[in-house]
Formats: sequence, C-alpha cells, structure tokens
Amino acid sequence: MQNVTMAAGFIDCHCHISAEEFAEDVGDVIKRAKEAGVKALVSVTEHADEFEKVIQLHTRYPDFVVPCFGIHPVQGCAPQLQQHSVTMQDLEPALPFFKYKDEIAAVGEIGLDFTPWYAPHSEQRDEQQRVFRSQLDIAKQLGLPVNVHSRSAGRQTITALKEQEHSLHCRFASSSEGIRGIQHALLHNFAGKPSVAMEGVQAGYFFSFPPAVSKNEQRVKLVKQIPLEHICLETDSPALGLDKEVRNEPKNITISCEYIAKVKGVTPERVAEITTQNALKLFPRIHRTVKCLQEAL
Repeated sequence: MQNVTMAAGFIDCHCHISAEEFAEDVGDVIKRAKEAGVKALVSVTEHADEFEKVIQLHTRYPDFVVPCFGIHPVQGCAPQLQQHSVTMQDLEPALPFFKYKDEIAAVGEIGLDFTPWYAPHSEQRDEQQRVFRSQLDIAKQLGLPVNVHSRSAGRQTITALKEQEHSLHCRFASSSEGIRGIQHALLHNFAGKPSVAMEGVQAGYFFSFPPAVSKNEQRVKLVKQIPLEHICLETDSPALGLDKEVRNEPKNITISCEYIAKVKGVTPERVAEITTQNALKLFPRIHRTVKCLQEAL
C-alpha cells in the first residue's frame, strides 16, 4: 500500500473523531492516520452535545478534520444512558448550531434505524422519518450533502432521499428551490439488498464500507454490484473495526481499501484513486481543507 499513500491518499468519509473513545489521545490517533496515508477525516456527529467538540477539532486540525452536524436515529450513549429511537425533541437543541453552516461539509450522521429493539412500534418509526426528513430539508436549504445511516431500513432510507420535498418554511436560506429529492448522499455501511442499492446508484448516491465488512461474506455480492465510481472509503471509527473488542481508528482505512480491491479484482491503488475522487465530488468542501489532494490525483 506504500504507493497508494504516496499518490492519491485516502479520505475517511465517515468516522467519529469527536467520540469519547478518542478524547484521551486524539492527537496520536490523527498522527497514525496521517502516517497511513489518510488525507482527511469527514467527522460526523450523533448528538447535539458533539457539535462543539467537532468544531473545536476542526479548529485544531483545520487541514484534516472536516466536520458534519447531524442527529442520529438512535439517541443515548450506552451503557450510561438508555438508548432510544430519536424524537423531534432530540433535534431541537441541534438547530441553533447550524449557524456554523459555512464550516460543515455535510449534514450527518442522519437516517433511519428500524432495528426492532430500537424502533419496535410504528409510532417510533414514523417519528424517525420526521426527524430524518427535517434534517434532509436543512441539507437542501444549505446546499449540503448528507451522510446517512440506514440500518434495517435500506429501502425506506433511499425512498426518503429520492422523494424529499423542499419545505418553504425552513429557517435557512434555500439554494435548491424546486428540486425534488436529495442530490448528494453517502449511505454509510449500507447493508440492504443489492437491488435497493442500485436504486441509490441510479439516483447518483455513494456507498461506503468500514473494515468490519471484510469479515462479512454477505456483503460480497453488494460490493461487487455497486460500481467503483459510486464507492467511498470509511472506517466508522471507533466502531466497526475487525475486532469488536478493539477500538477502530481511521488508520484502518487501508483494510477497507484492500478488501474492496480484492472483491472488485482491481489494485488497491485504483481503489484509493477512484474513491478519493468520489469523496471530493460528494463533499466539495474537502477541497478547502486538503489543498494538496487535487495535485496528487
């Protein structure tokens, strides 16, 4: 992988660098990521409490940490807090933070999680849809892509993305009047059917896969079917590494790259080049953070 890191480098399109698991040694984590060839971290949030943390990290590492704001469909941090399906009350405290709209690269992590133990009732799933669509509306108003979670709800998530209507009552200035559907989306760690994924491909969406997928034989058909031109790299760190008991880090992006290359029958260098190009298309504000990437591609 040495040639890969010297050429295009990698963009981790979905990680949680503001997570508590990185609080004690975030500088070392970022150093190891850079040594592995990572050029930028697209860092998503799950709760309103994280927004200030990710902005602080962006200020501290302006050429590396690319922040996103979003409210995850599952709220509460186990084991300290009981986890629950998101409600509109969870979204309200986040809204004032979108004053940082010029700093963020995407709205995320947002989406749907219909896992039975989180959303066993239709009322909870309906409320998730309301929160999701509210954040899609914000993304459209701000002209930003979305970074999306879709566990046990692949078809419903892609349908919502395609059908999102522009609201005339959002508080943010619009740059997408009259456009139906979300135009730019990343579906992270997508685990739906290949046929559903292809609906997303046809809509122009991108898909990313963390290191843990390399141990899941059920994803091979999915990764094979999605064109490389619609794939990005991610780690979802600190989660979804090769070992559930070991903290995942952005440096492990190389595992995702090598796995996709093996499944696709191409070189890791090719995967690194194309996925980095895809990331720059999807998240154009990365250009402001990583000025050297275009010269390398």
